[in-house]
Amino acid sequence: MKASIFIRYFCGSVAVLLLWQLGSVTLGSDILPDPLRALGGFWDALKDPEFIGHIGLSLYRLLTALALAIAVSFPLGVLLGHSKAADWLGAPVTFITLPLPKIVLLPVFFTILGLGDSSRILLIALATGYQILVIVRESALALNPSYELAMRSMGASTAERVLHVYIPAALPSLFMALKAASSTAVAVLFLAESFATDAGLGWYIMNAWGLGDMDGMFVGILGMCVLGVALYAGIGLLERLACPWALQK
Repeated sequence: MKASIFIRYFCGSVAVLLLWQLGSVTLGSDILPDPLRALGGFWDALKDPEFIGHIGLSLYRLLTALALAIAVSFPLGVLLGHSKAADWLGAPVTFITLPLPKIVLLPVFFTILGLGDSSRILLIALATGYQILVIVRESALALNPSYELAMRSMGASTAERVLHVYIPAALPSLFMALKAASSTAVAVLFLAESFATDAGLGWYIMNAWGLGDMDGMFVGILGMCVLGVALYAGIGLLERLACPWALQK
């Protein structure tokens, strides 16, 4: 089974590289560097402490924002899904504000919080937190009532029902939401790092683009891709550790 998965992903990687090579040949290597050249440049950049610093800063912003999004949105989603009183007002507020493109709030955050990391972290947390909130709430609403009735019949308190029913039942939806939100988080990270900063992979990419350094630009793009893949893989690993029962279905 594991060998089959490896073969599939290997073939998928080869297909992506072939499409990349075709694009490089079609557009010209000055516009789209070929994959070997770009990968070689990325390998060399990994030996540069300054580039590693950009990766580290972007990773810090990304993980801090996701931790903040989970801390707020997961319990709120569970609450709205299991409390009709909270959901009566919480659901309309959520779905009225959900369509708002969160990136437009970056200047507002800059004005209130300044140009430091806090504004960028809050923006990423807001964009991903909505996805977590909506998916966790829907999962809580779909929970089989018999589980809660069984706990009530055994005299379980509200805290015990939350600990032993609501949270375990919502954990799979949390990881599903995180997987869905991971690409959003990386995309918002890029946009947030493209303005009023001089560090991070987003700045690195835009700075190279402004200098006409296509090789440097693709080094940054590859760094952002590696960050996204590592984030998705890390979420999958945590899912296996935190709720293995959900993966056995």
